[in-house]
Amino acid sequence: MIPQEPDATNPEVKEESAPEPELDLEIILASTKQKADEYLDNWKRTQADFLNYKRRAEQEKREMGVYANTQLILTLLPVLDDFERAFNSISHKHAKTDWMDGIRLVEKKLKTILEAQGLSPIKAVGEIFDPNLHEALMHIKGEDGIVMQEMQKGYKLNDKVIRPSQVAVGNGEPVEDSEKEVKQDKI
Repeated sequence: MIPQEPDATNPEVKEESAPEPELDLEIILASTKQKADEYLDNWKRTQADFLNYKRRAEQEKREMGVYANTQLILTLLPVLDDFERAFNSISHKHAKTDWMDGIRLVEKKLKTILEAQGLSPIKAVGEIFDPNLHEALMHIKGEDGIVMQEMQKGYKLNDKVIRPSQVAVGNGEPVEDSEKEVKQDKI
């Protein structure tokens, strides 16, 4: 059979051309490179996610170690409150006795141990009322928005409030001189 010339009028006769092997290889290579880049990007994202998880887990572990004793410290705070109330209510006659000095040493030792764990008291009297640090129990005469009296001492554990100070806040009414003297005697 004689090869026929391609003819636009005869649809049965088609021009057959051999596919170029270089073109196919370039397409395959480009496709493979694209897949490799996608796999590399996915691997990098997964590696970054893993590193972030690892850092987060280490941070949580450190925080857990720092705050693990919070519950124990919270149960010991009423003991500190009791010491403070006892010292404030003791008569002058008993204040200078040796056994009272011994009790003060026990209180000081307990405070030192708790401070070594990161406990610190929250400053309240004379400060601007801060709802993050203070719990207002009442309003009394005094400078508006200023903590005038502290009913229960508040504490932080490593800059985290574990017990807010219970306070009386000034309502803006002026304090008479006789009331100032009474408050200063209590402090």
